[in-house]
Amino acid sequence: MSPAAVIATVLGYIALLFAVAWVSGRRADNAGFFTGNRRTPWYMAALAMIGAAMSGVTFISVPGSVAADAFSYMQMVAGFTVGQLVVAFALVPAFYRLRVVSLYQYLDDRFGVSSHRTGAWFFFISKMLGAALRVYVVCAVMQLLVFSHYGLPLWLNALVTMGFVWLYTQQGGVKSLIWTDTLKTVCLVASLVLSILFIMRALDLSLAAMAQEVAASPMSRIFFFDDPRSGRYFWKMFAAGAVLLVAMTGLDQDMMQRNLSCPTPRDSQKNILLTAASQIVVIFLFLVLGVLLYIYMDRTGLAMPAKSDQVFSLVAVNGGLPAAVGVLFVIGLISSTYSAAGSALTALTTSFTVDILDGTRRYDDRRLTRVRRSVHAGMAVAMAAVILAFGYLASDSVINLVYKVASYTYGPILGMFAFGLCSHRRVRDRWVPLVALLAPVLSALVQYAAREVWGYQIGFELLIYNAAFTVLGMFILVERHEK
Repeated sequence: MSPAAVIATVLGYIALLFAVAWVSGRRADNAGFFTGNRRTPWYMAALAMIGAAMSGVTFISVPGSVAADAFSYMQMVAGFTVGQLVVAFALVPAFYRLRVVSLYQYLDDRFGVSSHRTGAWFFFISKMLGAALRVYVVCAVMQLLVFSHYGLPLWLNALVTMGFVWLYTQQGGVKSLIWTDTLKTVCLVASLVLSILFIMRALDLSLAAMAQEVAASPMSRIFFFDDPRSGRYFWKMFAAGAVLLVAMTGLDQDMMQRNLSCPTPRDSQKNILLTAASQIVVIFLFLVLGVLLYIYMDRTGLAMPAKSDQVFSLVAVNGGLPAAVGVLFVIGLISSTYSAAGSALTALTTSFTVDILDGTRRYDDRRLTRVRRSVHAGMAVAMAAVILAFGYLASDSVINLVYKVASYTYGPILGMFAFGLCSHRRVRDRWVPLVALLAPVLSALVQYAAREVWGYQIGFELLIYNAAFTVLGMFILVERHEK
């Protein structure tokens, strides 16, 4: 697939994206930007969430990961399903009862302004790093396919990408995101299914034969119960999946702003349950695609790329398959990236404006609009800068990096919400920031000691230790005059 064809495909999708964003968000006010006016039908929110849960990282890293990790990711997906139930029936009713614009307003109501700001800042760091990692994946692929061909640097790549994201989200916010995420879901799932079908045809496999090939491959092993010290051990991944889902969806302004755009808690719960069921199917198909990619490379003699994240792009664009596969790859990649970056940018703008600047209380609607637009532009520039930093520093599989970042940065948020929801005690609010800073440090020390002293590998479940230290710290801060 030539660079010109890639550019034409990208520009065609962006034109469609802008059209959808303009139609859906042209009359959006501040309430429309922050919450979609809470008028989104639950089935539309579910379609949007299916795509929102799948970023460019999923599109690239999950298929490539099967060589090293087989289908062990499905163990986390099982945990994700449990986590979705917690979000639907524990968190959603609380957020609707308080009518929050930002999730972290709950912490203000429950503990005080220091806890509120602490939760917001940890979310800011988490989302900025996580979103930049996801966009970096796609920038790296576009650099390989297009920008390097014309001698253009990565910094220009990052600025162009974030410039387009800023343009299509700057007016409509959540109101636009529901519709653009629905477009992304259709494009991503269609790209995934059609890519599998084209590779099956290239391998001359029927559906039954393909199922046999995948099942016979050692890369299709799902369950790992044999070594509790391994990062792939079932109960570690299952528990990590449940807790990560609660933290990265239920306590994430980016993800929950779609769920909270539904009119009622019941509508939001139906949306979440449908999303959970769909997520199982879609991620399983990504893993199947990964096995087929490696089988195809083996049978055609394609050289293995330096990083597993490059497997899908290599086969789709330069693997001798029909040009349609390359087009599908680019559409799926770009749709997932622009949606993920757009929703992250909107969530960062919402949280910074509402939580950190306290904009909904300090400003009238006209001034709030000006502040929100300035913050939105600033977030886009900041994300482009972080993308460039990852271009020089990232070395691990990006999906692993995303979860490593989440394990440290979402832990304090999870701990504060867990303490607030499971206890009625008040705490000395001014000391909460110290607890939130110490918890990741103690978690890192425990991870190091477990590895060096006992040879035990703490993987994604590090988030659980992090949250537990936060809860312990909150208990220490309980106001002693309470009975």
